[in-house]
Amino acid sequence: MNQMDVDLPRKDQTTEEGLRAEIERLKRELEAQKHTQPDPTSEPVQPSRLTLGALSVVGIVAIGVAFFAGYLPHQRREHLLVAEAKAAGEALPTVTVVPVVQAPSKVSLVLPGNMQALTEAPILARTSGYLRKRYVDIGDRVTEGQLVAEVEAPERQQEMRQGKAALQQSQSALAQSLATLQQGKTNEELARVTAQRWANLEGKGVVSRQENDTYQAQYKSSVANTQALEKAVSAARENVSAAEANLARLTELQSYRLVHAPFAGVVTQRNVDVGALVTEGSTLLFRIAQMNVVRTYVNVPQGNADSVRVGQLAKITVPDLPGREFNGKVTRTAQSLDPATRTLLTEVQVGNASGVLLPGMYAQVDLTSPVDRPPLLIPGDTLVVRPDGTQVAMLMPDRTIHFQLIKLGRDYGDRVEVIAGLSPGQRVVVNPGDTVREGAKVNPVLMNEKPVRSTTPTGASR
Repeated sequence: MNQMDVDLPRKDQTTEEGLRAEIERLKRELEAQKHTQPDPTSEPVQPSRLTLGALSVVGIVAIGVAFFAGYLPHQRREHLLVAEAKAAGEALPTVTVVPVVQAPSKVSLVLPGNMQALTEAPILARTSGYLRKRYVDIGDRVTEGQLVAEVEAPERQQEMRQGKAALQQSQSALAQSLATLQQGKTNEELARVTAQRWANLEGKGVVSRQENDTYQAQYKSSVANTQALEKAVSAARENVSAAEANLARLTELQSYRLVHAPFAGVVTQRNVDVGALVTEGSTLLFRIAQMNVVRTYVNVPQGNADSVRVGQLAKITVPDLPGREFNGKVTRTAQSLDPATRTLLTEVQVGNASGVLLPGMYAQVDLTSPVDRPPLLIPGDTLVVRPDGTQVAMLMPDRTIHFQLIKLGRDYGDRVEVIAGLSPGQRVVVNPGDTVREGAKVNPVLMNEKPVRSTTPTGASR
């Protein structure tokens, strides 16, 4: 109903009220004339024709005004309500639709990581004694083989002297055995020559056979004695070898008094000072870390484990270093998931020539990887879960609704992956209500666009 329709009854009502007031005034005049005492001598007063005509005209006008002011507006309002009700019944329901889009060809996966040194080792005492001197402290950079501490161990020096004496004793015993062996070989040769001579004499009948047998037995005894002496020489040589090995061991232990750095790095911990008693194999002297390259360990969720590969590039950011980004590379993975967290332990190595990255830092690792076949994505509020499966209300080209069964992939919260059932560019209804039914025709509105005003059905008047 427009403003003209509202103003018209107001004007008719004003005219009607004026006519009613005029009729009331004329009625009062007539009543006043009736109650006036007539003059007995005069004739009765009759209303004039003009008065009767005026009353008739006023009555007709009042009836017309009442008809136009009351009945016609009421009829107009009735027709308008019926038309609006009919239009509302025949209008198409408006629904919000979104297109089915394809995920980006690159998947950005940002995970928290923990930095560690490339190589880190505790330096323990290899010999017992007192720390005589230390040459480094925490924060010092060391090179491979650099002397970092010296342990004083008098017992090792005494063991060295004892080992050297035992070696000399073994060598002397070896020399004695060799001399005895040489004497035995000489006696064997003499017994051989004598036995041979007596054998010749016994063959010519010069000596008896018994005398010959005696010298033959002496020769055999000399041969056996020589073999025994050779065994003794071998045992003496073994004793010398054992003494040399023991001396080498003691020499090596003696060298452990000097503690060297196993690799180039930074001293991150020092636990002893000069004069401290250190015990072999248990006292921690220093801890050295190699930090020219740092390892960053991240736990990749099971759903993204197949997209992480060795050699893949990564970008590392540290909250304490805003505006700086470090390039890294995936060097290895655990090749198995942790059954407790269902994650894949992955190592990312980052160059740290400047030394700005420190072991123990918290970092964010961006593992952006390309996807061969990006999945389709739809909003999560478009899903319709029914007993026969998960569906979406798909908008057909003729603007009708069709409920399509789909197969879901990963759930990203506000969006979900669609593995099968939809194609890129198709449109689905967001939050389908009761008006969205199979085959129903709708008025689609793309999300974030203003709805199009539906056309009024033919025959409805305003």
